[in-house]
Formats: sequence, structure tokens, C-alpha cells
Amino acid sequence: MPSSDHTSSSGTTIIFWFRRDLRTSDNSGFAAATADATRVVPVFVFDRNFLDDLTDQHDRRVSFIHESVKELRARLRGHGSNLIVLHGDPLQAIPELAEAFDADAVYTNRDYEPYAKLRDDAVARALAKQGRNLRSFKDQVIFEGKEVEKADGEPYRVFTPYKKAWLRRIEEEEFYGSPPDMPHVADLSRLAPASHMQGYGDPWSLKDLGFKESELWLTPGEAAALERLADFIPRMARYKEERDFPQRNVTSGLSVHLRFGTISVRECVRAARAVRSEGAATWLSELIWREFYQMILDRYPFIVNHAFQQQYDRIAWPGSDAHFEAWCEGRTGYPIVDAAMRHFNATGWMHNRLRMIVAMFLTKDLLVDWRRGAEYFAAGLLDFELASNNGGWQWSASTGVDAAPYFRIFNPVLQSRKFDAEGAYIRTWVPELRAFDSRDIHWPADADMLAQREAGCILGEDYPFPIVDHAEQKERAIALFASQD
Repeated sequence: MPSSDHTSSSGTTIIFWFRRDLRTSDNSGFAAATADATRVVPVFVFDRNFLDDLTDQHDRRVSFIHESVKELRARLRGHGSNLIVLHGDPLQAIPELAEAFDADAVYTNRDYEPYAKLRDDAVARALAKQGRNLRSFKDQVIFEGKEVEKADGEPYRVFTPYKKAWLRRIEEEEFYGSPPDMPHVADLSRLAPASHMQGYGDPWSLKDLGFKESELWLTPGEAAALERLADFIPRMARYKEERDFPQRNVTSGLSVHLRFGTISVRECVRAARAVRSEGAATWLSELIWREFYQMILDRYPFIVNHAFQQQYDRIAWPGSDAHFEAWCEGRTGYPIVDAAMRHFNATGWMHNRLRMIVAMFLTKDLLVDWRRGAEYFAAGLLDFELASNNGGWQWSASTGVDAAPYFRIFNPVLQSRKFDAEGAYIRTWVPELRAFDSRDIHWPADADMLAQREAGCILGEDYPFPIVDHAEQKERAIALFASQD
């Protein structure tokens, strides 16, 4: 049956515009389109407004999206339909396609990022001039906007009460079980036949898009996402105890799939609630953090370029370009930081504990503006999501919503000894340190010359001396923040 936020119609053609929802299963807007139309015409647009901002022809995200779109098209073809693939400006492409098919409406799923909201408003106005509607649906979150807020209508600014309210809401919604709730199941018999779409679409090989194939650390697409979730479920019980250890295979690896919608967040929440363990509850909490940051971005879009705690916008960050470049390249002399950054540069992925360590190191040890780090991550993260990236960086920098207090600063060496005790992760990504023992590998600056020679790694020649002193920089960071209070 149709979901509650749309009305039924008959004898209609609806274009469904795929975006951050590259799947046929458990897709709110897609299901609504098939419930409301006699013919659904699926379309995906490679948005030149995004692509033209990417400077790396090997951008991993384009490869991931490209492969996921190929799989989506194959699924639709398997049901006798097809996917029209365009590349250009959606403001022009979507209204033109709607006119070509004499569509009654265009359906899509909502996106909460500032550019997406402006784009959708513009597309809606263009369609309205044609006498058509753009209808959007909640899909990438369980609760959006004002659905979880305080009794006085104000948004939560602290995560724990938001989480408690979120959990109360999900109990009230009776969000249980699998298969998906009926409103999210698409009727694939309503898809327009492939012959109906013949002749529409643009060439869309990676070469046509101006990009080259990139090596990915995970398989794109809906089938791979569901397989990854199935693989994670038996490990979910261990998630709470082992999630902070980067060398262990405990995390889900689903952040990329959630980012591009090759799996639905509902599927993940159902899985977490079905397991019923402390590990599952902790993973569910991470999914709720994602929604918290989405809500904050939706309600406070100024945070894209400004500190949520606006007094900290006055900070004149004294960090140098040289230190920023050393951080980017993984040559700070702090092995856990360097390992994480080299891993990131090689794959476009970073373990969550390491994201906090390197972000706090950049902002509190190197005293570099958090926006520079957030921008560097935005350019390279395969799972880049504006809300989570911004929220995580501002948390680490102590400038954001419910952020770490500025006087609580990670000691990267202690973090390394705690979460990579034997140095396995460091040895993987900083191979010049591989022969140091498990004591010296976390802080080779203290190793004497004999130990360095035995390890085949001389500080200052084969691996850099630490570029800053953590204890000194910690005091400088605290004073920098205290001056703004």
C-alpha cells in the first residue's frame, strides 16, 4: 500500500529520479512511484555540478557510483525495464525528460545537504512551470527534520537525549521485523518497458564522464551491500568491545553503502534491533549519530563553513602549511597518525577511531583550522557524507555540537599503545618502522641509536622526527580555546 505522505493516482506516468538511493529494494520514493503510477520511468543523472568540482580523474567515488548504477540498470533490465542515464545539470535534464515523456510528476528521495536542497527547489520550480510536481520522500534516515525534537520544538543539541528520544520514537513506530514495511516495497510490474525508453540517455562510460577507473577496497552495488551486512551480523555482538582496534575485522564497512544508498538505513536498523546484544546496541548508536548529524546540518546549515559554537569562529589558527602538508602525507613522526593518513590516501577509507585521532592531532597538536582537515577528507573519503564529516571534525576540534571539551585532548602515542598494542596496523602502513619492537614502534623517537640500527630505520633519515611536542601543543591548544570563552 502507498506510504502516508503521498496520494494515489491512476493512469499516470511518473519519472523516478535515483540519487543517493542506488537500489531497488526498500526504497521509499521508488515504492511510492510504483504505487502511484501505471508507468514508472527510472532515471539517474551524473550531476556535472559535482563532477566538474572533482580534480582527480581517478576519484574513487565516481567509480563506486558508476559501478552501482551499472548494477542498478541490470536489475531494472532484469524486470524488462531500463534505466535512463544522463549527465549534465539536473535543472535542465529532469524537466526536459519530464516533458519528453509527458510525465505527470517526478518522484525522488530527499537529500538534506545545502546544495541538494537548492537544486531540488530549482527543479521543482522548473517542473511547476510545466504544470508538473516534484515529490520527495524520506528515505536516507529513519527520522528527519523535526520528527525528533524537544517538547518546546527546539532541536536537540546534545546526542544522548536525542538518542533517547529517537529510541522512544522507534518503539512507538513499532519498527520491527523483516521483510521491509510494505510502503517501501516497489511494485516492479509498474516499470515502463525498456522499449518505451529506447533512444533516451547519454553516453556514460567513465571516459565519457571524464574519469578513469579506480581500484576500490570494497565491491559497489546493492548485492554487495546486502552481502556485507549479512557478513557483519555474526560479528555484531563483538562490535562494542573491538570496534576501536583498527587492525581487527569488526566494523561493518557499510558507511559507503549508506552514503550512496546501495543499502537502506532501515535494513541496517532492523538488523541491529534483531541481534539484541551490547555490540548491536552500540552499532545502532552509531547509526543514530549519523541521523543526529543529518538533523543538525538540516536545521543549522551554517555549520558547513562555520563553527557550531560560534565563539570559536574567532580563533586564529596558528598552524603552518608545512605541518598541514606533513599531516596530509603521513610524515608527522607520530606513527599512528602517519599510518592512518597513508592508509586513507591509498584507499579513501579510515577507521572511525583513527578519524578522531588524526582530526584531534591536526587541530590540537598542529593547531590547524578544522576546516582544512574537513576539506581534505571531503576530497578523498569514499564514504564522504557532508553531515557526518562536518560533525566528526567539529567534534574533534571542540567547535561543534556536543563536541569533545577542548581540554580533553587525545595523546596519540597513548591511543596507539591502547588500540594497536602490538603495532600491527602501524607495520602495515608505515613499513619503515616494521622492525621496531612493540614498545618502540609507537614512539620511535625514544629508541636509542642501537635500536634504530637494528630496526633498519634511522630517525631523521628513514622516518621523520616528531614535528611537534604533544605536551607543549596541548597547552597551546587549551590556551587558544580558553581565550575565546
